[in-house]
Amino acid sequence: MAKTDDFTKMMKDMMGNMPFDMSAMQEGFKTQASFAEKLSKVAIEAAEKSSEISSKWTKDTLAKVTEVATVKEEPADYPKAMTDFASAQAELAAENIAAFAEIAKKVQMETIELMLAAGKDMGEDMTAAAKKATTEMSKAAKKATAK
Repeated sequence: MAKTDDFTKMMKDMMGNMPFDMSAMQEGFKTQASFAEKLSKVAIEAAEKSSEISSKWTKDTLAKVTEVATVKEEPADYPKAMTDFASAQAELAAENIAAFAEIAKKVQMETIELMLAAGKDMGEDMTAAAKKATTEMSKAAKKATAK
């Protein structure tokens, strides 16, 4: 019967002869994880602020609705209450939309800053890994040719 080759041993031998440093991979992972953490903080902060604005807007609207829903002395007071409510809502909408726009603008700026910093960090990591790999490959080539 034919004997099959042990590919596991062959792969171990082959990988053992190839220099590969996992520290470069670990540094790349740390850089990516740090970037993800910072980006998450930006998103969570924006969500918190948006939630606060929405909550305040709702409370203000409900307070104005309460004024509209109260009994009036004169029938002419009802249209005036509705007009006042509509005007207050338009003002609230303008203020709150502007606040949401400020949050979006801040998120955009912080995201761009993070992307630029991450690109720089990743570029530095890649350069360091490439230099290290080149040095190790040169050593391995010299070692292999010296035999």
